[in-house]
Amino acid sequence: MPVFSSISNNSHNVSSHGLFSHQNRLVDNKQDNLDQDTSIQPTHLEIEKPESDDFQKQQEVQKLKARDQEVRTHEQAHLSAAGGLATSGASFSYQKGADGVNYAVGGEVNIDTAAIAGDAAATIRKAETIKRAALAPASPSSQDVKVAQQASAMANKARAELFQKNQEITGDEVKANKISLSA
Repeated sequence: MPVFSSISNNSHNVSSHGLFSHQNRLVDNKQDNLDQDTSIQPTHLEIEKPESDDFQKQQEVQKLKARDQEVRTHEQAHLSAAGGLATSGASFSYQKGADGVNYAVGGEVNIDTAAIAGDAAATIRKAETIKRAALAPASPSSQDVKVAQQASAMANKARAELFQKNQEITGDEVKANKISLSA
């Protein structure tokens, strides 16, 4: 009478004495006759179960759930730091999981990155907010870093404009003081 034992998740080992079905594998392991007796020894059968499709689907769904949470947290960090500069809520790209649920696998938040015409100081403050929003997530993407670099360049340009404007004002004040002193 056959004895069934040892259920395994390994679906890749096939015995030369094995029987294969798409769900379970029966491996016939005949024991050697250690005695001089020529009688037939009992047959020992093992059932090896291939890695379950359900298990693989569960793993896929768990990875998608984790990615979904990561993406949503990332985009929420942008939104929170952007304040009024966000021109929309977060938008997401989705992947359908084995369970039929759509999971966010990518996302974006649109932010107003235009300089404020005629107000260099306000442009500097805006650029600093843009940079903080871009770098707000725990792991900024390469696009996030690029936006932060652009915001830094915008702030530097505004600082140069502000410096130049201050130099012109200072120069005009000096001229005005000279004129009033000599009159």
